[in-house]
Amino acid sequence: MTPMEKAGWTPLPHSDEDLERAKSVPDTPQTRAETYRLAWNDPDFMTRRELRPVRLQLELLKPEMILAERGIRSTVILFGGARLPEPGGVAWAAKNETQKKNLELNSRYYEEARKFARLCSQQSATSYYREYVVVTGGGPGVMEAGNRGADDVGAPSIGLNIVLPHEQAPNAYVTPELCFNFHYFAIRKMHFVMRAKAVAVFPGGFGTMDEFFETLTLIQTGRMERVPVILFGKAFWQRAIDLDFLAEQGTISPGDQDIIDFVDTADEAWDIIRRFYSL
Repeated sequence: MTPMEKAGWTPLPHSDEDLERAKSVPDTPQTRAETYRLAWNDPDFMTRRELRPVRLQLELLKPEMILAERGIRSTVILFGGARLPEPGGVAWAAKNETQKKNLELNSRYYEEARKFARLCSQQSATSYYREYVVVTGGGPGVMEAGNRGADDVGAPSIGLNIVLPHEQAPNAYVTPELCFNFHYFAIRKMHFVMRAKAVAVFPGGFGTMDEFFETLTLIQTGRMERVPVILFGKAFWQRAIDLDFLAEQGTISPGDQDIIDFVDTADEAWDIIRRFYSL
């Protein structure tokens, strides 16, 4: 099947054909002018502030089309700190001895995230990797552990990276053809939850908290179906947030705390998902 047949026959030229034709025009002052560029192939035009609505649409559409073409119907999200090292690794983010000690102590969650991703991916294999596909933010720490766990068992996994001032390259375990990059946090968050059948949250900082509370808000307000929301590290999270206090103060409803399950191991977490969906 030719590319034209795949795209659907039309008597009009396809955009990719005209793009190639536009490259072969004679070199003149007119063809070198910015105004002569095809609008959708003009970076200066596409990055104008007035084009923000178009860029938002494109960031939503590109991953959506690729994941749909791949047949991916559901995911399991792994949120967690980029600063957590692999057990035995260097606590590169530590600013003092206390942070170094705690990051090294919490490195056990790297291994639990890796194991949890393996369990998810083994289930995913039964659907030819269409269900329960691991998705992370694509970076280091817990995110790396999640993609690495999928890679351990030969499963694909998704990485939703975002452009940051000091961001490293995507971790080496993200499936390359499922590695995406975003400018808009809001669109990235949509792609996290649009297919989520479960949300696993590991110790982390502001970014992890942001993603965690966004998910809680969607579920609490009924904007998202109830899915398992699992916090790894009961001792960590009971110090980091006090949901019972919020309920006492009346700022959340009694029972809103029950949206969350606390675990310490990958096996506990997978058992919650298994029972929730009767797997």
